Amino acid sequence: MTESLLIDWQPIMLSLKLAFVTTTVLLLVATPVAYLLAFRNFRGRALVEAVFALPIVLPPTVLGFFVLVAIGNYSPVGELYRDIFGDTLAFSFVGIVLASILYSFPFAVQPIQNAFISVDKELMDAARTLGCNRWQTFWRVLVPGARAGIVTGAMLSFAHTVGEFGVVLMVGGSIPGKTRVASISIYESVEMLNYGQAATMSLIMLAFSFMIMSLVYYYNRSASRMVLG
Repeated sequence: MTESLLIDWQPIMLSLKLAFVTTTVLLLVATPVAYLLAFRNFRGRALVEAVFALPIVLPPTVLGFFVLVAIGNYSPVGELYRDIFGDTLAFSFVGIVLASILYSFPFAVQPIQNAFISVDKELMDAARTLGCNRWQTFWRVLVPGARAGIVTGAMLSFAHTVGEFGVVLMVGGSIPGKTRVASISIYESVEMLNYGQAATMSLIMLAFSFMIMSLVYYYNRSASRMVLG
C-alpha cells in the first residue's frame, strides 16, 4: 500500500468553482421563486413546493440519474446543446452545474422564502403608501429586511454544493480538471488505499464546512440582535 500526503488541489478548487457558480445562479433563480411562494396564492402551490423540496428527500443518485437522462446525448436538451456548442452536456462542467442547481435549489429557496414571510408587512404597506412601486418596495424594503435569510440561503447552497457526491458522480463522472470534485477525489483515494491523502482532504473539507456553518450561525445571531435593538 502506497500512501501520498501530497494534496491534489485541483479537485478542491473545482469544488469551490462549482459552488460559486451554482450559488450565483441559485440566488438569481431562487429569489423570485421564493418571492412567488411567499406572497402569491395560486392553484397547485402545494404541488409546486413539493416538487421544489424533492431534492431534500431524494437519494442523490436517483436525482443524478434523472438529470443524466434529461441532458444525455440522445435527449432533446443534450442534442440541442451539442448542436450549438459542439460538446456534450453530460460529463461536462456545465452539466454538473445544472445538476448542482437542482440538487441545492431547496437549500436556497426555503431560507429566502421564510425570510420574506417574516418581513413586517406594515413596512411594505408604508413604502407603497409613500409612492414606491412593487419593484422599489422589493429592493428598498423586502431585500434589506430579508438579508439574513438571503445570506443564509447563499451560504447553505455553497456548502451543500461543495459536499456533493452522488449527483456529480452520476452526471459528470470523474474527469480530472473537468468534473472530478473533492468528494469524488476523496472516494477514489480510499479506493486506491491512499488513506493519507483521503484523510488530509477530508480534514480540509471538514474545516471548510465548519467555517461556513459558523459564519451562518454568527451572522444570524448578529442579525437577530440588530432587529431586537
